[in-house]
Amino acid sequence: MGVILGILFAVLAVVGILLVLLGKRKKNKKYILSGSILSAVMVIMFVFLPFSFHQVDSGEIAVVKVWGKAKEIKTEGLSFNNWISTKYVKYDITTQEIKCEISAYSQDAQSMNATLAVQFRILPDKAIEINKQFGSLDTLTERLRAVSEEKTKVVLSESSAMVLIETRSGLSSKVEEKIKESIDQYYVTITMVAVTDINFSEAFENTVEDKMIAEQEKLKAEYEKEKAIIQAKQALEVAKLEAEAKLAEAEGEANAIEAIAKAEANSIKLKSVEVARTLGFDIIETEIKDADNNVIGTNYDIDFSGKTETEIAAIAEYLKYIEYLEKWDGKLPEVVTGENANIFIPVKPSNSASKG
Repeated sequence: MGVILGILFAVLAVVGILLVLLGKRKKNKKYILSGSILSAVMVIMFVFLPFSFHQVDSGEIAVVKVWGKAKEIKTEGLSFNNWISTKYVKYDITTQEIKCEISAYSQDAQSMNATLAVQFRILPDKAIEINKQFGSLDTLTERLRAVSEEKTKVVLSESSAMVLIETRSGLSSKVEEKIKESIDQYYVTITMVAVTDINFSEAFENTVEDKMIAEQEKLKAEYEKEKAIIQAKQALEVAKLEAEAKLAEAEGEANAIEAIAKAEANSIKLKSVEVARTLGFDIIETEIKDADNNVIGTNYDIDFSGKTETEIAAIAEYLKYIEYLEKWDGKLPEVVTGENANIFIPVKPSNSASKG
């Protein structure tokens, strides 16, 4: 706006001068007077009006100073004030950033280098106080830089190097808290603090690396130990299961053999009972019961009372004969002898008989 008015006033001043020159040539006092007045007015307007328009852009505020004294705060827009008596001091109210490299020592005297980044914004309603105390935004920024570096060093010196490494994720928040405690008089808002790229001396870095390797080897050894224990337990469990399986198999075979033996014994016993009945012996039957008094079988006893030794011996021999038949493989012996030394010759069919 001021530029446009300046150009307009300059053009009109030139027109006035041309009128003066024209009036002198034609010796016309009217032209000379009109041109002189126009030129004088335009020069005065050019000097006072264009420079009295002040524009504040978006993201800025301005402190209005009249004869050097701060009077008010102007926000974005166009204002008109006499430029000779009034001055606009502008401040950027967008987010500003401070970056710096810091050299510090930990609690255990380990040297380190770190990068500090601080973002802040000035408080717009405190622009007059900022102008009075700091003047420019650059001066305020340098003050904040000094405070931020100092508080960062304080935080870094409160912990040992190993603790700083282990708690690095929470380091920025501690520094931010320290900085905020010390900037009430700076009229700014801290929006972000980040401590990054912390580097220790080469000797310490090597020590940390060796320690980490040792811890990794220790963890590996513990893992191998646990693995060996687990494998041993698994092998023991497998061996136990195999042993139990073999034991169960052996017990099964033993039970089977026992069952077969019991079945054979029972079969022989039943046959002996039937033979005894046939020969006129009395059979005594007794029920077999379990613990709950349930009948689970029958016991047979031969009553030998009233029988002669010859009769008893006869049934005994008969029972032996039955047992022999149970085990006979179907082949006839070549020679069979008894108590009377009788010889039994097996009968073999003759060729003629077989042909007939």
